Parts: sequence; structure tokens; C-alpha cells
Amino acid sequence: MEIAPPSSSRFKLYDEFKLLEFSDKYVLKPVDSSHEGFAVDRRDGNIKPLDENASSGNPTKVSIIYGVGGTIRLLAGTYLLVITAREKAGSYLGFPIFRVTAMNFLPCNEALRFATAQEKKDEAYFRTLLQALEATPGLYFSYETDLTLNLQRRCKVAEGWNRKPIWKQADPRFVWNWRLLEELIECKLDGFIIPLLQGNILFYLHYLLYQVAELKLKNSPAVISLISRRCTRRLGTRMWRRGANLEGDTANFVESEQIVEINGFKFSVLQVRGSIPLLWEQIVDLSYKPRLKINKHEETPKVVQRHFHDLCQRYGEIIAVDLTDQHGDEGELSKAYATEMEKLQNVRYVSFDFHHVCGTTNFDNLGVLYEQIGDDFEKQGYFLVDADESILEEQKGVIRSNCIDCLDRTNVTQNYMAQKILNLQLQRIGVFDSTECVSLFEDDYTKFRTIWAEQGDEISLQYAGTYALKGDLVRYGKQTMAGAIKDGISAMSRYYLNNFQDGDALDLISGRYTVGTNSPSQLQPIGSQPSFLPVASALLIGGVTVTSFTIHQAGRNTQQYLASALWAGVTAGVVAMIKANGRHLCSRPRLCHLI
Repeated sequence: MEIAPPSSSRFKLYDEFKLLEFSDKYVLKPVDSSHEGFAVDRRDGNIKPLDENASSGNPTKVSIIYGVGGTIRLLAGTYLLVITAREKAGSYLGFPIFRVTAMNFLPCNEALRFATAQEKKDEAYFRTLLQALEATPGLYFSYETDLTLNLQRRCKVAEGWNRKPIWKQADPRFVWNWRLLEELIECKLDGFIIPLLQGNILFYLHYLLYQVAELKLKNSPAVISLISRRCTRRLGTRMWRRGANLEGDTANFVESEQIVEINGFKFSVLQVRGSIPLLWEQIVDLSYKPRLKINKHEETPKVVQRHFHDLCQRYGEIIAVDLTDQHGDEGELSKAYATEMEKLQNVRYVSFDFHHVCGTTNFDNLGVLYEQIGDDFEKQGYFLVDADESILEEQKGVIRSNCIDCLDRTNVTQNYMAQKILNLQLQRIGVFDSTECVSLFEDDYTKFRTIWAEQGDEISLQYAGTYALKGDLVRYGKQTMAGAIKDGISAMSRYYLNNFQDGDALDLISGRYTVGTNSPSQLQPIGSQPSFLPVASALLIGGVTVTSFTIHQAGRNTQQYLASALWAGVTAGVVAMIKANGRHLCSRPRLCHLI
């Protein structure tokens, strides 16, 4: 079975479908090509080409969908992922870009009625993970072009590349649903296979998360696009996916590309971020900042080598900028990182204590870092093509930035570096002279900083579940009262999500965990453990309340003093018990180990 979209010089996916639901199957047909399509058996999830009888009869429901995200097999059968709502986010190099606003997993699991009680319980848990995945933020796609390759790679691919199916054009590292596409690929449904990019594509005019800042720099119209691509090799949530795995893939690895279109020229510059590529973890225990733990492992030097070998192969020369603190747990982790980096001769490692030098408000102090790396950064260069698509410059390397989360400090630093390279690019084509910079043009500078702040928020939502901290430093160059309040709310939200939400859904979608139908339940031992958190919380709240009340009444007699002391002791004991058993009270991933 092989289904391709209408022939043209450039491959284009079908962009709108009818979903016909029958009692025994789902039928999907392109709206503009009703003789094409396929059917999915609701009993076992098998995919079949359409025949004359496939859509005969009266469906129980007919709806419009906008794409197929793939399939996933669980205990009781298959689930089909469909895009049920989208919004146009803008245009990328002339091609329409869409953002997923709603998607749904359709069950093909009638075998569930024959499952054991434990299998039904496990399937219900897996279904809650699918529901969480349906709300995944920051998924983008195009029916006409691949979004996963940066401009430099796009301009250097072989002739005829854009006539291939879009999934074949894509870089699998950045395809969020790559594992889900396997069955569709096997069935050769090329015209239906939509690679989804998780990250952000910022487009200013549409007030969405795809924003392009349209500037007028000295009467030269310019468009600045910012695209971030999240790697899927080590997906996971903030506290439950730290550091690297044994293959050298790191958590929260994101490639960010700034594209500038002006006077017929196109510039591109890349930066990357990723967790410190050691084997380390930070197990939540109800404390605000859990202790960092470096796992001693004989493979650690090879892990670091594998990580940077891969980066050098892909990007060229690497400057590794470590923004972590030089004291406490962060300091110990930074020292261990520096020790391993001394063994690598082809990578420059720079330690820069962001909090010590910049504090919480001194954004301009990043100039201290730029004095250290500016020459090498400028030698790495940027990519440049003219109106005839002739390549004038190539980027020869990237800066790899990290803090602990690779979020807040990293966002601020990458924005600073992007601003510096933008000035050089505009000087290169004569828009600026050697004394001018984008910060002199207030309106344009505000737009530029806004798209970088929005990018930081989106990357943070995907990894930590909240908006980025220090966003004001990017937007305004200083901390504001409103920003401080927003940071406080985000910090409290992170605390809750860290301790009581886990990352099992991402292990499922990335293929790191595969559901086995013939193996004992891996959920039963953990699922059978009782949670003492509700009891502990009730005792703590009750103790604080009664203690406060008795202290208020304590002036009346000695008994009240004794009661206050008693309840204060009970409250202190509950606090000590919670602190001592914090790890047992927190939610933990149930499918995979941390490394």
C-alpha cells in the first residue's frame, strides 16, 4: 500500500481529512481526494487501504481533522493520534506553519474486555499518560516543508531533497512523534505522515508563539524569526531527566536558530543548550532545592566524549559555556564537569558564575563573559545567503550553554549572544556602521527582546511546566515588580510540579518505555504503595492551625501555655517526619530508571 499526495515538484501533505467513525473501524479520507485514504480496525488497530466497501454504510460520526500523528500500541490494543484543531502561526521561508491546539488518541482496543484486572488497571494508567500527551505544548508542523533542518543544512542538501516525503526530509532528533510514525511509514502512507516539531517558532505579527519581529532598521525592512527545536533523545520533565544517558544524549537539549531576512539577504545563527553531560540526578524530597548527586560511573569520560563528538560532527567548533554557581552543590557539579572537559582537546570550556557576576538585575554584566569568548564566538561566524541563494558565509561552530535547568540563566545568555551577532550581521551588509547596534533603536530592540523572552517561556513550559524565571532581564534588561511576582508564582508552581508530577508520559511517547503484553506488570509494586502525603498534610495544617489558636489564647492561663507547647511540638514532629520521608511522599516515575 502506497499513498502519496498529488504530484508536484515539491512534496506536499494532505491538509484536511474526513474522519468517519463506524462501529468496527475508523476511515480517514483527504477532503480534496476522497478516493484516497485508509481504514483503521477498531478491534486491533490494523491499518488497511480503502476498498469499495471500506466506507459504505452510515458512520456513527463524521468530523474534520487536520493530520495524523501516528499510532501507539498499549496492553489492550492500538491508539491512533489525530490532530483535531490547529491555528496558523505564520510563514517560514514562505511556507505556512501551523501550531497544534488540540489532538486526540482514538482507541482501537476492544480486546480490553478480555484483559485481566491488573491489565485493565495498567491500561487505565497508560490512558492517563495519553491524556497528558494530548495537552503537550509547543507542537508545530507544515504540510509543505520540513521544520527540523536549520537554514545552513537546508541550503546544502542534495538536489531533489524537497521532492522526498516530508518525514524523509526531517532530522529524527527533532521529530516529537518519530516513534509513533513507524506503522504509518511501514504502510507507506507518505501523504499522511506529519512530523511534529516541539519547540517554538516565534512570529511577532500574529501574536502567537510563532512570531517574527518585523523591524525597520534605518528604513531597511527586516524580519527576524526565532526557531527552537527540542531533541527527543532524552525527553523528560525537569527533575526527573537530568544530565546525560550512557549514549551521551542530554536532557533539555534544544537547538535555537535566529534567522534574519533583510534587503534580499538571509542570515542564520545557531546556539544550543543542554544539561551538563555527566551522569547526575536531583531526586525530589519536598525540599525547595533538592541536593544534586553525581553518579560515579566508569563510563563517565566516554559519555562526555560521545556527547561532544556528536556536537562537533554536527556543528563544528564548540564553546561550552557553563553558567552554574561555583559553590555548593552546583559548584561540585561544575568542578566535575570542568575535570572531564580538561580531557577534551578540541572543545573550549568556559566557566562563568552567572549569579555571582550578574546577580538578579545586572544583565549588562554578561559583557564580562563576552570579553572572554567574543573573539572565538565571532570566528565561528554565521550563515549568509544572498537573493540568488548563493552562499556567502558559513557558520563554523556553536556556543553550547548550560546552567542547571538550561532555562533561566541560559535564556538570558543566549539572548545576549544573539544580540551581538545581529549587530555584526547588519554591519556586514552596511545597514549599520561599526558604531551602531540594535539597542539604539528602541522599538525594534523591544520586539527583538520580546521574541527571545517568549522563546524562554515556551522552552520552560515544555521542560519545567512553568514560565521562565528572569524573563524581565530579557524583555527589559532589568527586574520589575510585576516580573518578580510572576517569578514567585512560577517558582511555587515548579515546586509543586517537581514533587507531585512525574515524566512517565514522555518515556512512553519517546519509545524509552515499550508496553509489553506478555510481561508482568511493572506498575503493580509502585502502584500498591500507600501515599501518606494526605495524612501528613492534614496533620501539618491542623497542627499549625491549633498552635496558632492556642498561642492567641495563651495569655489566659497556664493550661493554654501547655496546650500551645504541646501542639507546637506536634507540628514540629510532623514537619520533621515529612522532611525525613520526603522522597517517599513525592510522585516518582513508574516506567523507567533515571539514566
